[in-house]
Amino acid sequence: MQTKSVLTLDDVQKIAAAAEAEATKNGWAVAIAVVDDGGHPLWLHRMDGVAPVASYIAPAKAKTAALGRRESKIYEDMINSGRMSFLSAPVIDGMLEGGVPIIVNGQCVGAVGVSGVKSIEDAQIAKAGIAGLGM
Repeated sequence: MQTKSVLTLDDVQKIAAAAEAEATKNGWAVAIAVVDDGGHPLWLHRMDGVAPVASYIAPAKAKTAALGRRESKIYEDMINSGRMSFLSAPVIDGMLEGGVPIIVNGQCVGAVGVSGVKSIEDAQIAKAGIAGLGM
């Protein structure tokens, strides 16, 4: 039987704080979501001034990244390249850049999803959050 790391509340709080710090440093209002490896919500924070819809998009991006074990941008790129049939993929609906998996010892333990600014900036915030783990 294999063993696997899991995110603790302390880990999630570190990720959230680092992601929020990156957003604040750049003057960006966003929603930040952290999920476990099954895409289940562990944390959601909607900063002041961000559109309410971001509270739906950020968790969807995180879930997509966790379940796919890859950045959600990959799905967006596939669709933009003409693979429209991928829109019918079950369960995942956050196929936009801004969802980033959290990989520990080669295994996905969760993901961060961000929504509220340009997609590349959402991804920047998510990666800064993950960097907050200090791994």
